[in-house]
Amino acid sequence: MFDLTIPLSFLLSGSPEAAKIPLAMLLVFASAKLLAELFERLGQPGIVGEILAGVLIGPGVLNWIAPTGLLNALADLGAMFLLFRVGLEVKAHELMKLGGSASLVAATGVVVPFLTGWAILMGWGASQNEAVFVGAAMVATSVGITARVLAAKNLLRARASKIILAAAVIDDVMGLLVLAVVGSLTHGKPDWLQLALTGLLACGFTVVVAKWGTRAMGVVVPKATENLRVGEAHFALAMCLLFALSLAAVYTGVAAIVGAFLAGMALADTTGPRVREMTHGVTELLVPFFLAGIGLKVNLRAFSEPALIALALVILAAAVASKFIGCGLGALRLGKADALRIGVGMIPRGEVGMVVAQIGLGYGIIRQDVYSVVVFMSVATTLVAPPLIRIAFKGLVQPEQAELEEFLPPAADSSLHGPSARQSPDRGSIKDRRDLKQ
Repeated sequence: MFDLTIPLSFLLSGSPEAAKIPLAMLLVFASAKLLAELFERLGQPGIVGEILAGVLIGPGVLNWIAPTGLLNALADLGAMFLLFRVGLEVKAHELMKLGGSASLVAATGVVVPFLTGWAILMGWGASQNEAVFVGAAMVATSVGITARVLAAKNLLRARASKIILAAAVIDDVMGLLVLAVVGSLTHGKPDWLQLALTGLLACGFTVVVAKWGTRAMGVVVPKATENLRVGEAHFALAMCLLFALSLAAVYTGVAAIVGAFLAGMALADTTGPRVREMTHGVTELLVPFFLAGIGLKVNLRAFSEPALIALALVILAAAVASKFIGCGLGALRLGKADALRIGVGMIPRGEVGMVVAQIGLGYGIIRQDVYSVVVFMSVATTLVAPPLIRIAFKGLVQPEQAELEEFLPPAADSSLHGPSARQSPDRGSIKDRRDLKQ
């Protein structure tokens, strides 16, 4: 039987150093897009195909390529640009109004998965420290997957979508604190003062940028673009803010993608179509590396024992159910429909769970087989979430969309994440069209 791993292995090992970068990029990008096209034609979300492309070409199946420093960097950039692009579609003042509901969703969505993961591992016979780390790996939501699906469906302005985004940001801060506490407890007595300062800094950074970032950019950006002579000055400023806030987020203890999201939200009121179009182009280039990169980390060959397969399936079911129930209960006062959408939207763990598991493995607390289970859970939740999100949000129309259809002729549609997506103009443009009609 012909071994499909030989041609690619030969190309990657025998090619000159300069050819390895474009070859790796071609292999990952083309595979991701081909499977995305196949899944779209089958009526399924394209991002499922992009993640499965990574599983297929990675070490777990065909072994054509393994994660490298370059691919990991491209994946990180893809996640940052995806959340920055999402932030551009979200109004800060609208998100702040939902802070109370989002906080409740985030809190219940942290407690229930943590206790569930801990209980399962304790019942399986794991040590206390290992069970605590698995519980921590089940806590944080990977908002990139949900954001991608919602953006493709032009649903970012729906109430449930805004709560998911806000809750995911709060969830990230809570997940940071859980990880810090867990890491301290497994290494002796925790430094509660240091933990409190870390939490305060992370919360302070998030709140300050979310509350005053838009107002500050409304003053800075027009003056800067008016005086700068460099080409595409507005885009250059946007990129500087993206990287600056991503860096600041890391130093305050939260994920870089949170800073990227806050940067986009700060620029939402001052960014025109040109910058959005350029950002969209960069995002479409980099996001396949983020999605396929998740799949590349799956090694199906690690699941050779029936007991480990059973544990993986139990952890997967618990990861889906605990987030759905925990976050859904937190959103129940918004109505059953929105509670369902929010519960489903908070399911993906993605790279966040893998990072926690990697830390536990590095500490020597998590064994290699349990690490493989957590990685499987992280990737599998990103695969099951998109179809569930599509079903949960089926038939939902944005509050503004019905109003827009009256004023926007079909030819005026503009693309957000594909030809079928429509980008909503700002409130001022809606009012202008209404005035003209009258």
